[in-house]
Amino acid sequence: MWFRLRAAIIKELLCYFRDPSTRRFLSVVPIFQTMIFAFAASMDVQNIDIAVLDEDVGRWSHEMVARVDGAWFSDEILPVHNREQLHALIEQRRVILGLHIGQDFSRRIAAGEPAQVQVIVDGRRANGGQIAVSYLQQVAAEISADLVSTAAMTPESAPIASAMTPRVNLRHWFNTNLDFRQFMVVNLTATMAMMMCLMVTGLSLARERETGTFDQLLVSPLTPIEIIISKMFPGLLAGFVVSLLVLLIAITVFNAPFNGSVFALLLGLLVFVLSVVGFGLLISAFSQTQQQAVLGTFFSTIPFIITSGFMTPYENMPQWLQTIAVINPLKHYLMVVQGCIFRGQSLLQVLDNIWPLAVIGVVTFSLAVVVVRRKLA
Repeated sequence: MWFRLRAAIIKELLCYFRDPSTRRFLSVVPIFQTMIFAFAASMDVQNIDIAVLDEDVGRWSHEMVARVDGAWFSDEILPVHNREQLHALIEQRRVILGLHIGQDFSRRIAAGEPAQVQVIVDGRRANGGQIAVSYLQQVAAEISADLVSTAAMTPESAPIASAMTPRVNLRHWFNTNLDFRQFMVVNLTATMAMMMCLMVTGLSLARERETGTFDQLLVSPLTPIEIIISKMFPGLLAGFVVSLLVLLIAITVFNAPFNGSVFALLLGLLVFVLSVVGFGLLISAFSQTQQQAVLGTFFSTIPFIITSGFMTPYENMPQWLQTIAVINPLKHYLMVVQGCIFRGQSLLQVLDNIWPLAVIGVVTFSLAVVVVRRKLA
């Protein structure tokens, strides 16, 4: 048995690594996609243009505009003279939001009364607009703090101003500098491994049928389990290597911290790729051609990514969809890789997400054995 299995595994590996295009696909493409995703797919809002309608033209309106102009997230301040120009810039997508400062802005501040600024956000870019609004709120909070500090300089208002002065010490855990690129590239260690496993394994049996060598499997002395193990080995190796390669890029290029257990991460990765390979074998077993296998892989990958928490929080989904997503291996491994890299979790702490991966792998592998046995019958 071991001799037959070793020969079948070597044959499968040679089929992949003798092809130059396949070697480039397994080595160059993951690096290219990682760099593209890390720099392009960012939730941070930077270099934005802001339209400003300043009807006050007073001290504090100038202060507000100057601070927004000097903020790290703004690129250009576009002054307008009426609301029609402000609305036109938003409609033309020249700016993501506009500031409307009323005529009594500085006067109300000087009188110690609440002053407001109207913010008009482009609803077509709602997510980026809301993030930009939160940045503006930080600027307004800084101005308020400065006002309180200035009031504290007068003797009669010092006790009240001292009590009003905000004393907030902000500390972000697990991602100190709020670098979204680190979060993205760490998630790619799981996503790229899943895509590679599904693609390589999904094409295995379909390629045999399309090239006409599937009949040779029927007359070979290999058992269905041996055939499946030999077919899953290239995908297992490709997913494992690609994930480690992306992880190396995350640590060396993007300075992602690694605070957890290396053994826990490697164990979780091994169980993860085994569970994904099971899905790939099922796709390949039901596919008659490589085109069908590619389409099956594509339509399987998107639901896995959407319901995993890769881009949006898992908790935002409705409860029924969260229940279905329990069978998603990507969802569990993302918790493992984020726990090991950002939160410094140990093996015992990530076991709650590793054992579901093992269950998924056993179920998908068993189903693949049943399907392949029927195809070979």
